[in-house]
Order: sequence, then structure tokens, then C-alpha cells
Amino acid sequence: LKTAGTNILAICVILWWLGAYPRVAPPPEADALRAQAAQVVAVDEAAAETMLEEADRLETSHAQRRSFMGRIGAAAQPVFAPLGYDEQLTIGVLASFAAREVFVSTMAVVTTGSDDAEDEGVIAQIQSAQRADGSPVFTRATTWSLLVYYVLAMQCLPTLAVTAREAGGAKWALLQLLWMSAVAYGAALIVFQGLRAAGVS
Repeated sequence: LKTAGTNILAICVILWWLGAYPRVAPPPEADALRAQAAQVVAVDEAAAETMLEEADRLETSHAQRRSFMGRIGAAAQPVFAPLGYDEQLTIGVLASFAAREVFVSTMAVVTTGSDDAEDEGVIAQIQSAQRADGSPVFTRATTWSLLVYYVLAMQCLPTLAVTAREAGGAKWALLQLLWMSAVAYGAALIVFQGLRAAGVS
């Protein structure tokens, strides 16, 4: 149990590090908003506060996309494209290998720049998020594909540590990860492509 706990902690730390680094400079849009807020704060404090909040959201989202996890997500997006996932969804799926609950908070950061996944306004923004071409991230076909994927995928890397420990080696843990991921991917692919073929967008 002690060894498994150590492995779980190590995995969580690595995933956190991938999502938090490298540190990047704020985007020019965020700096411009902060400069504008400094100019209007004496006249309209509420407007200045809104600008600062928007600048913070832009900076957080920018940092997430430029993190190692964000870069991995961008590189892996073509693999998940047949399931209907864009770069934002791919980052969310990869980050949630730590635990599937992480998906919502990651999507909150990527799409809105806020890590408050409990806020109703943030949830609404996630639901109405758009892709680079202006189309919605969450179509009916994509949503069903995502639901099927999460039903079947393991999406919990700490479980690998327990499996490896209990099975006496990493072989069974790796087989578990590959098998469950392949089944989840295949089922999600069938659902997405099937719905698209049936005219469900």
C-alpha cells in the first residue's frame, strides 16, 4: 500500500507539472487590458475591475495552452480528430488521465480562463465554447462520443500503480491501459462516425 501510494503521488505531481510549466509571458491582449484598466480606474472602477478579470482569464487560458500538457494536446489532436475532438477537448481528455473529474476543470481553464468549474456562468461558457473555425465544441455527435469514451476508458493513471503493485509488475498495468483505451477509442469512433453518417451533427 505504501509503494502504491508513493507511485500515485508521483503520477499526480508529474501531471500537475505538465499542466503548470513552462511559465510563459502574458499574452499582449492581457497586458493591453491591464493598461487600459489602469487608465480608467479613477473614472469607472467597475469597468476597470471587469477588464482586470478578463485579463486574468486570458492569461490563464494562454498559460494552459502553452504548457507542456497543452502542447502535447495540440500534437495529439489529429489522433482524436476522428472522434470529433478539437484541440481543447484533446487537452481535456489527456489531462483527465489523472482522474476523469479533472476534465471539467481543465475545460474551464482552456475555454474560459477560469478554474472555477462550479460557477454556473463558467459551465455555460464551456457548453457554448467554439472551435477555431467558429463551430461549437460540443455538438450532439461529439458529446455522445465523449460520453461513450469516458464510460469505457480507464482515465485514472493512479490505478496503474495499484494494478502494477497487485499484479507484481508493470506488464498487466500497461495491458490494462492499452486495452481499455483502445476499446474506448473504438466505441467512441463508431458512435461519432455513425451519428454523423445518420445526419446528427
